[in-house]
Amino acid sequence: MPENLVARCGSRNPFAIAAFLNITVLFEELGSIKGYFNKAYGYKFIHVNKNLSEREQTIVAAHELGHAVLHPDHCTPFMRANTYYSINKLEIEANEFAVKLLISDEEIIENLDYTTEQMAAVFGLPPVLTELRMRLFKPPENLKERIGNL
Repeated sequence: MPENLVARCGSRNPFAIAAFLNITVLFEELGSIKGYFNKAYGYKFIHVNKNLSEREQTIVAAHELGHAVLHPDHCTPFMRANTYYSINKLEIEANEFAVKLLISDEEIIENLDYTTEQMAAVFGLPPVLTELRMRLFKPPENLKERIGNL
């Protein structure tokens, strides 16, 4: 699903994609809450804690965009304040959406010789989200010949 949006929007930037989809992104004081998604009167809103770093705001926006696209009729009360781990199915799906949006298969292929920690540093993601993206990665059939051409 994220790849379809990337193709339609020409960007992996969750803020650009939200604008393309007419989803309003609000930067607010949210205390320990990183962000949340809600829908009111037919309008969709992504709320992002304005006190987060720019990179963390991007990660949160990608996660909440996942909710907006995958779960538009569920109001997510908050993204867990201190961890990206979640046992909630909707949160897991939003995390999977976010990491697929933020890291392309091509970027993984280019960095296959790196450890998870090195990839996390390259991608600017917490190691737990990088590990999730690696678990979701499905190598293309022609990977061996493509690696030879990189």
